[in-house]
This record gives sequence, structure tokens and C-alpha cells, in this order.
Amino acid sequence: MAEQNYRIDATFDPADEYRPEPPAPPEIPAWKDGSIRIGIHTSIAGDIAGALDLAHGLGANALQIFSSSPRMWASGTARIADVDAVRFRERRRELKLGPLVIHANYLINLASPNPVLRVRSIQAFHQEIVRAVALEADYLVIHPGAGMGASVEAAVSAIAQSLKQAVRGVKLGDLRILLENTAGQGSSVGSRLEELKGILDACPDLPLGVCIDTAHTFAAGWKIHTQEGLTEALSHLDRIVGLDRVHVVHVNDSKAKLGSRVDRHQHIGKGLIGLEAFGRILNHPLLAKCAFILETPIDKPGDDRRNVATLWKLTGRMVRGKGQGMQPRRKHGIQSRTAKVSVPRKARSRRK
Repeated sequence: MAEQNYRIDATFDPADEYRPEPPAPPEIPAWKDGSIRIGIHTSIAGDIAGALDLAHGLGANALQIFSSSPRMWASGTARIADVDAVRFRERRRELKLGPLVIHANYLINLASPNPVLRVRSIQAFHQEIVRAVALEADYLVIHPGAGMGASVEAAVSAIAQSLKQAVRGVKLGDLRILLENTAGQGSSVGSRLEELKGILDACPDLPLGVCIDTAHTFAAGWKIHTQEGLTEALSHLDRIVGLDRVHVVHVNDSKAKLGSRVDRHQHIGKGLIGLEAFGRILNHPLLAKCAFILETPIDKPGDDRRNVATLWKLTGRMVRGKGQGMQPRRKHGIQSRTAKVSVPRKARSRRK
């Protein structure tokens, strides 16, 4: 039997070609709406998600936390349970808090010349990164370290190498690591911006930035309590590091004197930097994209709430919502950053 010739005349139609749907653009976090961000360091004791409600209840719209005990070496991997991380992320979205800043353990010294302590510090910071990623933190702040007798150049090199080792094996996503400037106590690195720049330049492939602490800056010798001194300090910061790399400002008044190289935080307006100076800092156009995070002490009940309220008042964006306490004033959904600074008469007369 002769074979039949089955011939199909297939004409190519471009419409038949499979075209996958383009990936959806990344969702912009609710807190990146251009509004001023006032935050405070809150406790994770008992329940890590409770820190979110605590910050929200204090009137903050951003926060900083530790992801574990800040003065103890964590045992094992010290990971955050998946169920707790999911609950934390969901609650944060509900409250629309951001950015979320995590401060690294105080014991970590990425510059240590002691090989045992340095390896332990690298491992501890690696776990800090893992926990920050699990919580979808925006920034992870760390004190650069102390040379402990080594030269500044050697300490800067050691910090850069330690950072490179700590990030290995972790997909950072949107997490950015911020180096905090220091007051200059002992052999600590970072009181001079040139030292921070050296670390940044040595790690061009890492998502690094800078966190500026007002009390540290004042103790390091910068006259940010005056308008001229603040202008000079910001100009120097922009020239050496670049203001585009500054993402967080730790807002702390100072118990220690100008240039003392001593780190002692004080309540806003109660220290040597002063209320008027913080009004200029919070409303300065060069710091408009920064989040302002309080690390002030709690000497008596209500200090944390009072410090948050003071910052909002200095921005000129305070209204009292019915049953909601003090809330930031918004204009057309976005907070204006051009309001005049209001300094209480009592504070003005005291400064005179």
C-alpha cells in the first residue's frame, strides 16, 4: 500500500509566538513617600514584633532595633524563627513604619588586630546581616571598629576586608550597611570622615553608606551647635563622603563638651548642642532624604515619648489628632519640610 503524503502548510504568525509577561516593577515601600521620618530605638524584649507597636505608640514613623543582645556574643547562629520574621514583616507593613534600622552588636570589632576576636566579630556581623535580611531591614548600622594599637591605615584595611568576608554567601537584596561616625574615643576608627571614606573606597562592590551621629560629631570637634558650624560640617561631609551616601542621622544631644571625644547622649534640648541647633538639623535641605533616629536615654518614664514629640515640634509638623495623641502634620498627603522652627520662649531665654 502506497504511503500517503501528509503535508501541512504552516505559515508563521508572529501573534502565535509566546511572549512572557514582563516582570512587575518593584513595589515602592509606603515610607518612601518623601515625608520626614522620625524614629526611635525601641526594645525587642519579649517579642521582636512588639518593637514596632512600641515605636508607633510613641508617635514615631520609623524605628531602630537590635536584632539580638547588643552586649553579648550570640550562641550558635542566633537566627530569627521564620514565623517571627514573617509576623514582624507583616506588622511593619500594617503600621507603614520605615525605614527599619538595625544596630549591630557593640562587641563587634572588625578592625581588631587579635585574630581570634576579629574572626568572631566577622562571624557575628555575618549573622547580623542574615537577621537583617530576614526582617527586610533597610539599613544595618555598625561602628567601624578600633585599631587597638594598630595604625589607622591598618585598621581601615582590616575593616574593609572584614566587611567583604562578612557578606559572603548572603543575598543582601535592598539592605544597605551604614558605617557610623564615632566620637574618637581611644583607638576607634571613624571620628575623621577620611577614615570612613577609606573604608568605602576599599569596598566599591558593597552596598555601603554612612550614618551620622550628632553627639559623636559634636564630641569629635564639629561646632554643629551653631549655624556656621553646621554649614561647615555638612560641606565637609559632602566633600569627603558625599551627602548622597548619608541615609540615617542619629539624633542625640550631648552631655560631653565640644571636642571632648567622649560619647555621652542627652535628651534633645537638654545637652550642649541645644534645641535651636536640632531645629536647624531637622529642617536642613541637605538632610531632607535622611531618617532621623533617636538614641536618647530614658532616665524616667515618658522620656522616649517626650523626645519624639520634641523632634516633631521642631519640624513644625505637629497636630493633635482626636484620640491619637501628637501626629505629624501633612499637607496634601506629604509632610512639608519648609515649616519654620519653633523654639519655646523658655529655651530661648535660657540660652541667652
